[in-house]
Amino acid sequence: MRQTVIYCLLSIPLVVMLLWIYIEKWRKAKRDARREILRQTPSSAQWLAILQHDFALFSKLPSALQQTLLGHMHVFLEEKDIVGRNGFTVNERVKVLIAAQACLLIMNRPGDYYPGFRSILVYPETYLANSVRKEGLLEINSSSIRAGESWHRGPVILAWDHVLQGARDRRDGHNVVMHEFAHKLDEENASMDGLPILPTHTQYKAWSDVLNAEFSLLQHKMIDGFDDVIDSYGASSPPEFFAVVTETFFEKPQQLRRLHPALYEQFKACYMLDPITWLTEKSTEENDETIS
Repeated sequence: MRQTVIYCLLSIPLVVMLLWIYIEKWRKAKRDARREILRQTPSSAQWLAILQHDFALFSKLPSALQQTLLGHMHVFLEEKDIVGRNGFTVNERVKVLIAAQACLLIMNRPGDYYPGFRSILVYPETYLANSVRKEGLLEINSSSIRAGESWHRGPVILAWDHVLQGARDRRDGHNVVMHEFAHKLDEENASMDGLPILPTHTQYKAWSDVLNAEFSLLQHKMIDGFDDVIDSYGASSPPEFFAVVTETFFEKPQQLRRLHPALYEQFKACYMLDPITWLTEKSTEENDETIS
């Protein structure tokens, strides 16, 4: 009798664990089914007009990728809350342009639509952000003007004027939405260190070797006063390097491949996309002429 009781007690944790696994599988299946329905939802004429008018990269995408992007946008907007700050009104144009630029990064990547946070806060223009840091027993308060930021396991904050500028100009290498959502990809592996979750485990060594070397190279160029297609802000830390190169990869792909071929290949494998193939022959020639 005692032995039977012990066996029953020992089996309770196992039953609980199996029940939890079953519930999680059920939740995932339900979520995946809902997401698939959202991805198949037809996009409105208003969405298409906004993208064609204000998101310069959208017209460069092959039609199949346009449809993939639109499908992801439906899921993204269902699962994220976009909230205005300082009197800013969030309308359909705001939602569509933020979703399009954020979803471009995950268009072909396996993943979970930027898990771990829900809120996107939008200011009408650049805003004053306060920060606190500690140095020993000292607490130092500072403030700075920002166009965007990404809080670890917290919201993304964006300035609308920079969101719109980044969407409209596909060649300047600056895109605040891509930058901040690259940080969100970076933190999916529990730490923001410039190493996102890569599609396959075999990619990690090459990624580490190439990005460490390229990050060091950019730092030396900055110290020596040399310009690069990669903005010098990328030299400030590995997380910023990943976010800045993401902007460059999507907006200056020819220059990045020409000057940093190994780096371009790593980002092509990471995002499972090749932006160079989206460009017309004419635009390719125009961009090549600007490369020195």
